[in-house]
Amino acid sequence: MNQHSCLLCLGSNLDRHIHLEAARKALTIIFPTIRFGREMTTEAIGNTFLSPFSNQLAQCETMLSPEEVRAALKQIEKDNGRMPEDKQQGIVKLDIDLLMYDDTILKPDDMNKEFIQQELQSFFPI
Repeated sequence: MNQHSCLLCLGSNLDRHIHLEAARKALTIIFPTIRFGREMTTEAIGNTFLSPFSNQLAQCETMLSPEEVRAALKQIEKDNGRMPEDKQQGIVKLDIDLLMYDDTILKPDDMNKEFIQQELQSFFPI
């Protein structure tokens, strides 16, 4: 089986530091060689969500398929109390998105967000 590179984005706007720390611990168990960028404070995009957010990029290697990675991320979100109805109240306890899998961009709109572009430059210096 081949190793695949994944780029993840973590985010939270409720008990932000607690949820991101829990996510980092859980992700490290699944992806032992994961590297985390710096935790950033960002404003919510649009009027739907409470501000501020804490966001963080992470890069890992895995032999899991994209579907298996997404399932693991959703389980971590659920384990941290994420509920479907929270979004309607503007609450994001924990969100972990798979932005890239190998060279394939899976979330192009997210990849174009300013804070992600800024962090990519510092996280992966040229």
